[in-house]
Amino acid sequence: MRSSVLLHILTVTNAFISSSKMFTFPQQTNSAHVRLRTSKNSFSALTVCHRSFTDLKRDHGLFSLALPSNANEFVLFFKYDTQEIQPHLKAGKVGYRVLDYKPNQWHSICTTWESSTGLVQLWFNGQPLSRKYVSGGQAAMSGSPIITLGQEQDSHGGGFDITQSFIGMMTDVHMWDYVLSSCEIQKYMSELSFTPGNVLNWAALDFQINGRVLIENKSLYCQ
Repeated sequence: MRSSVLLHILTVTNAFISSSKMFTFPQQTNSAHVRLRTSKNSFSALTVCHRSFTDLKRDHGLFSLALPSNANEFVLFFKYDTQEIQPHLKAGKVGYRVLDYKPNQWHSICTTWESSTGLVQLWFNGQPLSRKYVSGGQAAMSGSPIITLGQEQDSHGGGFDITQSFIGMMTDVHMWDYVLSSCEIQKYMSELSFTPGNVLNWAALDFQINGRVLIENKSLYCQ
């Protein structure tokens, strides 16, 4: 059901967002999201990294890349009943049982994929997990990507399901069109100096906020 609330749309291009800033998704909705733009439309490999904070006890999407030919071209999804983080790639998916995906904590997550092998790998809070084969993962991606945070796409740029929406905070989103080295991923996880994304770079995002999503200072503990 569509919300009757009039949504304000803020468009910001090439905005500077430091690591001290974050997107806040404060409510369950089938509309509020951030769309990330890129000029790249062909990928034979990728790495996606982000940090997120939530208290959700249900399924929710963390990153969604849709092509006109496939709404689930690349999706990072948390499946609550199995307690798995699931990278979806084209028609296939794999699951990673993450035992310490605790609520109300910041988590650093990176996912890699390369078409030469069809393998994906998840990194969680500095820990590399098993490399796994995804059915169909040996085909390159090609088309006009729409990338969203806060909502998982079931059609190209839409088809949002309120029961899969993300509520919480997200920051430091980067994407590369190659598999980042283990050393670079460890630097990202440890918040050290690393090579920023050449597809999505948190410090120079081209993005559009749709609906009630805020840009705030990242929550930090008092010292």
